[in-house]
Amino acid sequence: MIPAASQPSPDTHVDIPVALREPAHQVSPRAVPYWRVTALITASVVWIAALTTYALVPQRPWWSTLLLAVALLAPLAHVLVMPTLRFRIHRWEVTPTAIHTRAGWLTIENRVAPLSRVQTVDSTQGVLMRVFGLASLTVTTASAAGPITIDCLDHEDARRLVQELTEITGASEGDAT
Repeated sequence: MIPAASQPSPDTHVDIPVALREPAHQVSPRAVPYWRVTALITASVVWIAALTTYALVPQRPWWSTLLLAVALLAPLAHVLVMPTLRFRIHRWEVTPTAIHTRAGWLTIENRVAPLSRVQTVDSTQGVLMRVFGLASLTVTTASAAGPITIDCLDHEDARRLVQELTEITGASEGDAT
C-alpha cells in the first residue's frame, strides 16, 4: 500500500502511457503474389550463381555440397514465408491529423507523421507493380527519419490517397517545416 503522503492528489496529472493501436488498413491482397514473384526473381539469381559456382569449381571440398544446399534452401524459405508474413504486418492509415504506417517482416517499423509536416506526396508504379495493379506511395515529411512509404496499395487506392493527402496538406497553413 502506498502511504497517503506519496499518493497523487486527484488534481495531479499523471501521464499514463497509451498503447499505439495498429493502423486500420492492410495493403492490397495482390501484394502477396507480387512479393512472392520479386522474391522468386532474387532467389533465381542466387540459385544460378550458386549452381554455376558449384559446377565450375573442380575438386570441391566436402562442405561445398552443404553450402550449396543452404544457398538453395534459404532463398526458397524466403519465397515461401516472407510474402504472407509481410502482408500480415504491413498496415497504413490516414487520419485527419496524421499518417500512420507499420511495415517490415524481420524488423517492424511503426511511423506516425503529422499531416502538418507533409511536404510531398508521390506515387510510383514499376513494371511488375503494374502487372499486379499495385502502386507505392511515398510521403515526404520534415523529418530526419526520412519519408514514409506505403508499399503495394491497389493502384486506385493509391490514386485516391494521393488526392486526399494533397487536399489535406494543401488546406493547411505553414510550410511543413
